[in-house]
Amino acid sequence: MTRNGFWHACSRPWEGADGSLAWEGSPPDLDGFRDLVEEALEGFPEEFQELVFANLAVVVEDVASPAEAARIGIRDPMHLLGLYVGVPFTQWGRDFSRPPDVIKIYRLPILAEAGSRVDIREKVRRVVLHELGHRAGLGEERLRELGVY
Repeated sequence: MTRNGFWHACSRPWEGADGSLAWEGSPPDLDGFRDLVEEALEGFPEEFQELVFANLAVVVEDVASPAEAARIGIRDPMHLLGLYVGVPFTQWGRDFSRPPDVIKIYRLPILAEAGSRVDIREKVRRVVLHELGHRAGLGEERLRELGVY
């Protein structure tokens, strides 16, 4: 499935028949990781998708640049799992027009932080929801209260 042309289909040779992550060699590459992010996005309630996904690009990268991490006060880019860049839709005006907001999901820090390979799908889901929460105007404290951290 593609969402706004940002995704492309790829097989998941690393996924077990039961849907569990069953790596025997290496963890998912960028294409496989994009599938996990797409799965997390597809799990978002349909009634909110039009608003939440409007004018949004979702990008998967291996790791943030040092400059990108430093801009938000993080010294080591491997500690940055995701990043929302844009204006929360709670601040959009009636005639608000701008380039797309961007959510970046960073593969290597998520893989490093997940306790096991089976946990990666859940970690991706939580990071995606966390960044969508920022897009909805929620701060870190509120996201913690909601358990999306």
